[in-house]
Amino acid sequence: MMVDPISDMLTRIRNAVRGRHPRVDIPSSLLKIEIARILKEEGYIATYKVVEEAKPKKTLRVFLKYGAGRRNVISDLQRVSRPGRRVYVGKTEIKPVLGGTGINILSTPQGLMTGSAARRAGLGGEVLCEVW
Repeated sequence: MMVDPISDMLTRIRNAVRGRHPRVDIPSSLLKIEIARILKEEGYIATYKVVEEAKPKKTLRVFLKYGAGRRNVISDLQRVSRPGRRVYVGKTEIKPVLGGTGINILSTPQGLMTGSAARRAGLGGEVLCEVW
């Protein structure tokens, strides 16, 4: 039994990037698909798709993105809010990641969005992770 599926997703992506793999397969859920959508919109991954190879379960296939000379686009991913320690922030408490070079992903009442989008919308929420 997996305790924290979001941490599992971030760890799989982190390990695949460090191993320079072209893609990584992750057990799918709606939350993980939304995280992948944000990573694609922000330019951290090339694309993603939901694959139904194994009938009872769907798989989220994330295609990783590398820069010139196979340099990593994702330097690191870090889980902020964990099942044992939830981290909530108000709209004025959302901090930029590494001076604005990274993003944080928040779960807000209007769905998942980046920290800068939540700040513009005047929303706070749970900080799920940081990517840079």
